[in-house]
Amino acid sequence: HVQLQESGPGLVNPSQTLSLTCTVSGGSITTSYYGWSWIRQPPGKGLEWMGVITYDGNTYFSPSLKSRTSISRDTSKNQFSLQLSSPTPEDTAVYYCARDIATKTEDYWGQGTQVTVSS
Repeated sequence: HVQLQESGPGLVNPSQTLSLTCTVSGGSITTSYYGWSWIRQPPGKGLEWMGVITYDGNTYFSPSLKSRTSISRDTSKNQFSLQLSSPTPEDTAVYYCARDIATKTEDYWGQGTQVTVSS
């Protein structure tokens, strides 16, 4: 079955870009018609969908994060990545990558990785 694993720094300075990578095994990120999403959960709050990269490389983002967010992929490594620019302490959260079977409907999730934004 499909497995996803997030990786990246656990502590990010506000002067840096928050960058995370999701490595996928058990399935290809180019398989029709899946999407590959990033979702986060700030402490004490609910899940927030951030954006998705589709099987054919198209990207879509939450309107509230669109100006600061990008998602890219490396098909040779079966990985997709999140970049969040100008992070603030409000971006502190557990970040998850997940597979979408429909718009904002996920069937497989990574275990999540804690990212703290602090100087």
